[in-house]
Amino acid sequence: MAKENLLKKSIFATMFQLGKTIVSEEILEKDFVCNLSACKGACCIAGDAGAPLEEAETHILEDLYPKIKPYLRKEGIEAIEKQGTSIIGEDGEYETPLIDGADCAYVTFDKKGTALCGIEEAYNQGDINWKKPVSCHLYPVRTQDYTEFSSVNYHHWYICDDACTLGKELQVPVYKFVKEALIRKFGEDWYAELEKIAEKLNKQKA
Repeated sequence: MAKENLLKKSIFATMFQLGKTIVSEEILEKDFVCNLSACKGACCIAGDAGAPLEEAETHILEDLYPKIKPYLRKEGIEAIEKQGTSIIGEDGEYETPLIDGADCAYVTFDKKGTALCGIEEAYNQGDINWKKPVSCHLYPVRTQDYTEFSSVNYHHWYICDDACTLGKELQVPVYKFVKEALIRKFGEDWYAELEKIAEKLNKQKA
């Protein structure tokens, strides 16, 4: 999941506090379901930087790389073995390395040309017990950790327009689409409280 700073829209949304997080109401209001048949996994190959990583994830990637390597392309392996399993980006944050400044080094492609995650492929085959970086798992939700709190925002990117359309058709709000990832990041109790807030907002709009 690339960091696509130059491609995102600037959106100002209403925020609310939930525990030690500040959350955008957009994750409750917007609909989203990934439509891989339409976008071909463009979020993994577009943008100007790699997928954001937490510091702990850099160590996980380093440890698991030998088991992930068989699922990667030759170009990805070369990029990782030249740059490392993770790098520090221009913003000073950890991220995944890229192949020639474009594709995430961990990206593979199926026979239809759809981008897949080599890390997740290793997970799906039972070779590792770590699905993928939490930033990828959370998308289109973006989080930022600060000293006293974490922000939780909905990220707008035109390459995901088909996902927004499909989400509306299926009536799946963002927070439900990324339920597993939000629980992974913030816990079951946090998500249960988020559901209560969503229900309250829906009643207010009814």
